[in-house]
Amino acid sequence: MIATTSQVPGIGVQFWRLTKPRVVSLIVFTAVIGMLLASPTLPPPGLLLAATAGIALVAGAAAAFNCLVEQRIDSVMARTRGRPTVIGTITPAQIMLFSGAVGGLGLAILWHAVNPLTMWLTLGTFVGYAVIYTVILKPATPQNIVIGGASGAMPPVLGWAAVTGDVSFQPLLLFLIIFAWTPPHFWALALYRRKEYERAGVPMLPVTHGEAFTRLHLLLYTLLLTAVTLLPFAAKMAGVFYLGAALVLDGVFLAYAVAIWRRYSDALAKSTFAYSIFYLAIVFAALMIDHYLPAALG
Repeated sequence: MIATTSQVPGIGVQFWRLTKPRVVSLIVFTAVIGMLLASPTLPPPGLLLAATAGIALVAGAAAAFNCLVEQRIDSVMARTRGRPTVIGTITPAQIMLFSGAVGGLGLAILWHAVNPLTMWLTLGTFVGYAVIYTVILKPATPQNIVIGGASGAMPPVLGWAAVTGDVSFQPLLLFLIIFAWTPPHFWALALYRRKEYERAGVPMLPVTHGEAFTRLHLLLYTLLLTAVTLLPFAAKMAGVFYLGAALVLDGVFLAYAVAIWRRYSDALAKSTFAYSIFYLAIVFAALMIDHYLPAALG
């Protein structure tokens, strides 16, 4: 499908869209929270900036590679059929060059301006998302989101490693929050996009196991997520402020999940998907506020 000249945005805009900026912004946000939580005071600005830039560039490169691999799938999905890879305005060779250059720059920044551990973890995350999830898992199993969610849960670990140079149990708790959040987040989307996934031949859970099965598992994983979000408080990584925020946020998410399980509608699934994005951002924001609140009040 080739777009007419009047429909095609500038080349810079097209490459920008390939990096999935809305998705990457949430990735970078959770990575930055990982950096902030890793230190009792604000990390050095130079380190914070370099780590943020490096992680953002590699995430954008992975997103561009994902667009290249999923060109056929994107062509039948309403939310993705306007991507440059689908309308034919950027060639595969250009995307490979762009992804390699952007990702390579990000890894170089992490190696030279942050630390080698963060670079290697970020490279592993790139491979996990761009290759293991996109190429292997997504077209092969309805558990693609569950297994592949490990790569999407890595950003706060990357942020923590950038500041401390190691990985302790605290960033693994942040990893678990995103890991448990990923299935209900994506299954809400898959429920109201199930016909598009079916046409595309992607074995998402609603396609392979049906709507009722997916609705039940969305609820079960939301219950798991609720338990996981209490771990930072139980481990004394966070205090009462975070606990209160998490309980409220979890309560709303559970209300959505129960509603989907009992009386499903596409509109409800769309609202749940939108809330899940807000939920994750505010959970991590609450962790950050709780971390610095004693110093601010003292």
